Amino acid sequence: MLKLLEGLQEEGGQGESEQAHFQYVAAVPRIGIGMDSCVTPLRHGGLSLVQTTDFFYPLVDDPYMMGKIACANVISDLYAMGVTECDNMLMLLAVSQKMSEKERDVVVPLMMRGFRDSAEEAGTSVNGGQTVVNPWMTIGGVATTVCQPNEFIMPDNAVVGDVLVLTKPLGTQVAVNAYQWLDQADKWNRIKLVVSEDDVRKAYQRAMFSMARLNRTAARLMHKYNAHGATDITGFGLLGHANNLARIQKNEVGFVIHNLPIIAKMAAVSKACGNMFGLLQGHSAETSGGLLIALPREQAAAFCKDIEKQEGYQAWIIGIVEKGSRSARIIDKPRVIEVPAKEKEGELW
Repeated sequence: MLKLLEGLQEEGGQGESEQAHFQYVAAVPRIGIGMDSCVTPLRHGGLSLVQTTDFFYPLVDDPYMMGKIACANVISDLYAMGVTECDNMLMLLAVSQKMSEKERDVVVPLMMRGFRDSAEEAGTSVNGGQTVVNPWMTIGGVATTVCQPNEFIMPDNAVVGDVLVLTKPLGTQVAVNAYQWLDQADKWNRIKLVVSEDDVRKAYQRAMFSMARLNRTAARLMHKYNAHGATDITGFGLLGHANNLARIQKNEVGFVIHNLPIIAKMAAVSKACGNMFGLLQGHSAETSGGLLIALPREQAAAFCKDIEKQEGYQAWIIGIVEKGSRSARIIDKPRVIEVPAKEKEGELW
């Protein structure tokens, strides 16, 4: 995917090196293609435009929650830059031509309301966008903010000795698929020996609410605990995004991941499916996942404690930054952390 986008960076004959995600213009950093948001210095002194866009197909069966997930997914790319305030959002919505008029009249307003409610939770509003009719339903948007330099955190400052923190569990793709397989006998037969129907429904609920959760608190705490860079975990999976982040580091470092926090029972489901998802290898796509943050070792535990105190959800130290060749790897037998570790009657987490 990044290869396809590289063509956009070579206009005007400015061939850029492999690590040319950054340029420094009048001491204001510029980030181009390949990271979570583009950061563009404005012609008005000292300010930068930080902007991102994203869209995808519905993956849960609740239209309202789908709207919330789509909005959280879009705005997450700003949070990965440590940006906590979003000035404006646009919504991009393609309504499937296969839907009946009644389906459209029910589903579309619910998705739009979910998107708007999530934007409101983020302290911003939706002030435009585009709606079209399309063979497939898609939803997404654009998030934009104008920042002073101290409002965003450049993602390229990891140093040897930092640790890697992850703020949401992995396994959303596995949970959503397992839920769909409840109605597909051949697929369900592959996993029913390792998981119950109740387990699958619970994992699906956990995935849905995790995906709808904003990464805003994590972005705020990145400033408080001196984060050296971050990315959010989405379509490229944990290892893909960790590699993207490692590749643009200024220092010669490598990321090593030892721990994999995974929605309860989803590691067993993934194993029962052979290597179909690649969850334990870090290849499983996530939607609206957590932030992967490089933090000073002495401040990481306090970050995790603080986010749990504020939000009621865990974060985990999952790896380290060592001397290396700007790449990431997961150790041979990573420790799987079941999330939550214990089931509580009537509670998701």
